[in-house]
Amino acid sequence: MGAVYFYHLTRSPLERAVSQLLERALGAGWRVAVRGGDEARLRGLDEQLWRGPEDGFLPHGLAGGEYDAQQPVLLTTGAAGNDPACWMLIDGAAPDVAEIAGAERTFILFDGHDDAALNRARGQWKTLVDAGCAAVYWSEESGRWEKKAESGG
Repeated sequence: MGAVYFYHLTRSPLERAVSQLLERALGAGWRVAVRGGDEARLRGLDEQLWRGPEDGFLPHGLAGGEYDAQQPVLLTTGAAGNDPACWMLIDGAAPDVAEIAGAERTFILFDGHDDAALNRARGQWKTLVDAGCAAVYWSEESGRWEKKAESGG
């Protein structure tokens, strides 16, 4: 079972953090599914990923196209048709223990300035650790990413 990495965003905008993590995941050779709860937000993220970075390209697509299975990164509000090795959950998208169990890694990104998002992430941490998942909590509060907590699976 892959580890679940929680990213507590307090300085970086979601789009920048997603882009950085996608670069790492693709560099590891993983297909990625980015699951969000709002289709409009995913369309905005899709546009953002097409616009940058200038020195690179993050191949991706929105779910529902005829080439979903070939997408290295698939943005979705539901199931992923690209057989992901890595899941990225944004905007409160709920983790699925079975998906996590079959993944190399799962990233959960949440807004540190939103009390509801913080409480949801705490609940997700407890649920996933209780289900036997290894979890790591990362914070950027100091200005750089630091591991703040870890729970074995």
